[in-house]
Amino acid sequence: MNDQKAMTTVDPAANLIALMQRSKSQIEAALPKHLTADRMMRLALTTFRNNPALQRCDPLSVVASVVMASQCGLEIGILGRAYLVPYKGKCQFIPGWKGLVDLVNRTGKATVWSGAVFEGDVFEYQLGDAPFVKHVPKGEDDPRKMTHVYACGQVNGAQRVVIEVWPVAKIWRHRDRYNKVGDRHYSYDNPEAYARKIPLLRVMDYMPQSIEMQQAILADTSHSMGTQNLDLADLAGGNWIPSEAIDAEIVDEQKPEPTGAQKAADVVKEKLKVGSRPSEPTTPAPDGALWPEVAK
Repeated sequence: MNDQKAMTTVDPAANLIALMQRSKSQIEAALPKHLTADRMMRLALTTFRNNPALQRCDPLSVVASVVMASQCGLEIGILGRAYLVPYKGKCQFIPGWKGLVDLVNRTGKATVWSGAVFEGDVFEYQLGDAPFVKHVPKGEDDPRKMTHVYACGQVNGAQRVVIEVWPVAKIWRHRDRYNKVGDRHYSYDNPEAYARKIPLLRVMDYMPQSIEMQQAILADTSHSMGTQNLDLADLAGGNWIPSEAIDAEIVDEQKPEPTGAQKAADVVKEKLKVGSRPSEPTTPAPDGALWPEVAK
């Protein structure tokens, strides 16, 4: 209660600094060796100061998101590895596609990479028993001219590469089908980052997964479903799960297959005996829609 009163009289940034200092031991305990608590706190504070919407969020949710980023070992706001996103007065943690690549590569057991194809690029691919991707960029980078996104992954020692290719129209249909947060979804401000992440998540199903990878995937999925609700106490005890047990975000539109996030959610369901498939999706974008329009 005293913390809530202080919010009305103390500068938001100063209040956040005080809260992070109290939680510094939690942040420090969660971080891998290549990061420090002081650096993570500085990155979070920089992001917080540069985003007025975050300053209106519950500061405890900001600290919880920083702890979550620390548990995943992803730096906030650095080259798109992780984001702090405001939603309904609270902060949420979103791993970026670059952060997911880092998590896979960090296992030392596999490598993944991703790409975005634009109008004018040379792009050829083949799936099946001899998959390949040939992509020669020609300099275009306007998100409105993005045509395809793809991801590739290879387990160490494996002869074949796992490839996933999605037309951008399919990306937006997928987003509109599973998005429960409306035009607050980060894809509207970061279309390429979101689009590249979708096939990457599919490829990650075939890669060896660490606990950090599973946590990041579950955080990403729960944001889209609007069920993240990070809680400091739960995070400290290693007991955080979304507010509702959910199915995975990455589902084949014709023949659904379980993903890493779905498998993790199934474990949660088995323990809690709760949860069901999300309600029917919002109206999908038309087949020709290559650019998500923000609702006015």
